[in-house]
Amino acid sequence: MTFEAPITIDTGETVRPEWIDFNDHMNVAYYLLAFDQALDTLYDTIGLGLAYRTATDCSTMTLESHINYLREVVVNDPLRFTFQLLDYDSKRQHFFGCMYQAKEGYLAATHEWLTIHVDLKARRSAAMPEDKVAMLETMMADHAHLPRPDQAGRNIGIRRK
Repeated sequence: MTFEAPITIDTGETVRPEWIDFNDHMNVAYYLLAFDQALDTLYDTIGLGLAYRTATDCSTMTLESHINYLREVVVNDPLRFTFQLLDYDSKRQHFFGCMYQAKEGYLAATHEWLTIHVDLKARRSAAMPEDKVAMLETMMADHAHLPRPDQAGRNIGIRRK
C-alpha cells in the first residue's frame, strides 16, 4: 500500500449556514468540527476508523491539537483537506492537516494533532497491532520527502520585535 503525499480527503463538505457567526464567516468551533470529520474519513481510509473500532474495541483519541486560521471561508464554500503524517510510534500519531477552499484553492486553515491509540475496554493507551504500525511506517516513508509545514509545532504568543 502506498499513500499519496499529502493524502487528499474530499468529504464533499461545504460551509453550512449554521456554521456562520455574526462576522459572516465560519465560526472557529466549526473549523475543528470540519477537521475532525475529515480526520475520521482519513482514519476510515487507512483502517483505523469506525470499522476498526467496532472489530477491536480500540480507537484513537486526541491528546493535543492546534488550529491556525489563515483565511476566512463563508457560507457554501466547498472544503477540501490534505493530511501529512509528521511522526508516529506504536501508540501515537502526529498528523498535520490543511483545509482548502476547494473552488478557489486557497489555504484557509491548518490543524496539527497528536493522537493516541487506546484500548477502549481498559480506557488506557495501548500499542497498535503490528500491521497498523507497518502501515504508518509506509505512510511515513511516503511522506518523508515533504517539507515540514510552517505552522507545525508553533507556540502561541505575542511576538515582539
